Amino acid sequence: MSKEIKEKKSKKKDSKIVKKIKQHMYKWHRTIGLITIIPVIFWTLSGLMHPFMAHFFKPEIAHEKLDFQPIDKNKLQFSIQEVLQKNNIAEFKNFRIVAFGDATFYQVKNITGDLLYFDTSSAKKLENGDQKYAEWLSRYFLDDQKSAIKKSEIVTEFTTQYKYVNRYLPVYKVTLDRPDAMQVYVETSSSKLATYNPTSRQWFIWFFDTFHNWSFIDAITNNSIRIITMIFLLTIIGFSALSGILIYGLLWKQFKKTDNLAPKKGLRKYHRQIGIWVSLFTLTFAFSGAYHATTKWEPYTLSQMVYEPTFTAKEIPLANTNLNVDWSRFQNSSITTLNDTVYYRCQLIQKEKYKASKSDSNSKWNKKEGPKSEVLYINAITNKTAPNIDLEYAQFLAYYFTDGAPKAACCEMVETTNESSASLENAKLVESKVLTDFESREYGFVNKRLPVVKLAYETPEKTTYFIETSTSRLAAVIKNSDKVEGYSFAILHKFLFMDWAGKNIRDLTMVLAALTILIVSILGFILFLKK
Repeated sequence: MSKEIKEKKSKKKDSKIVKKIKQHMYKWHRTIGLITIIPVIFWTLSGLMHPFMAHFFKPEIAHEKLDFQPIDKNKLQFSIQEVLQKNNIAEFKNFRIVAFGDATFYQVKNITGDLLYFDTSSAKKLENGDQKYAEWLSRYFLDDQKSAIKKSEIVTEFTTQYKYVNRYLPVYKVTLDRPDAMQVYVETSSSKLATYNPTSRQWFIWFFDTFHNWSFIDAITNNSIRIITMIFLLTIIGFSALSGILIYGLLWKQFKKTDNLAPKKGLRKYHRQIGIWVSLFTLTFAFSGAYHATTKWEPYTLSQMVYEPTFTAKEIPLANTNLNVDWSRFQNSSITTLNDTVYYRCQLIQKEKYKASKSDSNSKWNKKEGPKSEVLYINAITNKTAPNIDLEYAQFLAYYFTDGAPKAACCEMVETTNESSASLENAKLVESKVLTDFESREYGFVNKRLPVVKLAYETPEKTTYFIETSTSRLAAVIKNSDKVEGYSFAILHKFLFMDWAGKNIRDLTMVLAALTILIVSILGFILFLKK
């Protein structure tokens, strides 16, 4: 009998402890829920809109990239050296050839960074050439030759409407006088389309930036306060989800007893039933969101990572019109220097027999491809082709961007990576290849620039560089820590695990998850108000 009495006492004791835990847990759950109700509504509503706008209601454009045609040598009546001499340009950074408006021009970047345009048939300067080219590109991408140009302006830094995810800087923002008030952003130095925003997308970008990225805090204080606030609230939301799991999951038997005595109806019943399932989604969104926010401390400076030495006409005695190339395949040329030697970097349409196999048509990153290009480096003095220089040049740039190479005053790079120059100099190159499409999640569509040379080094952080040799730019740097955060955000925040079902099903799953979180939060808030 004594054993039975002890067991009964222990049961009563246990039930009192559980009761106290329950009481406190309820208070914590309610308090946390009240603190985070507004942030949750902000994040879920803006999150709901993202997949709708990004995929279901994405505006279409006539051309996403410029189709480069072979340049007719007969149109190059003047060499670049003659053009520079006739226009009294002693020093410059680079040049290339562009064709628009039934004419062909040398696009010359002067030492101040301005792009000047000179007719290849007359050597005459085109006034406001860069603006005219930006407007021509905008019309080409839209296939709109009728709408008037409402405004053209240069964008030199990322804004609330032109986010860092677009990568390209500086760009022209061209606004057309049309019913959709289309804004087109183009990078004239590479003839690339950065992004395009009709009125509906402009409104969405503002809404998402304000209520998902909380840009309004930036306006009040600064970026650090914004990130700290977001991480703090996301952490509290995580605790709210955990307390919900504890109450309705681990302690469910205790709640079930009270429910049998006094069954819960209406909102309370639905809040509990839906809440346990939603808690897991809430945790994944909150954790991955907070983790992702930690990567936003430093400002985006990748757009400034570019190698641009200064040249004089005397350093390139070989006229570009006398290059020893197959002119029937010639697309463009520029100049660069490597190991104290100046080269013409020539781009030619790749011969049929050298074309690579088509990429997987089922690939998430696959895009319709144009003809691939062949890259040649020709000595600017001897007119001889140097083999395999593109890879060597990419390796030089990777070393340069880690502060391993001597810096000249001309360089625009203002920030270096964390890898030490010595570690990269002595590191083993474990993989190198040219990427002509976004074939992997490591270097996806978000990185914008193609083609790039991939260089993977055996460093403590397993650093991989992606170099766009055509512009001497650093397109991306990926380390192990970046991969972990990237997969965390892709899987837990963007539901990468649903890729097998296709983009639309994956995004629909995200919408449903965010919607249920919103519903549960509102139900909980209504319960509090009723009580």
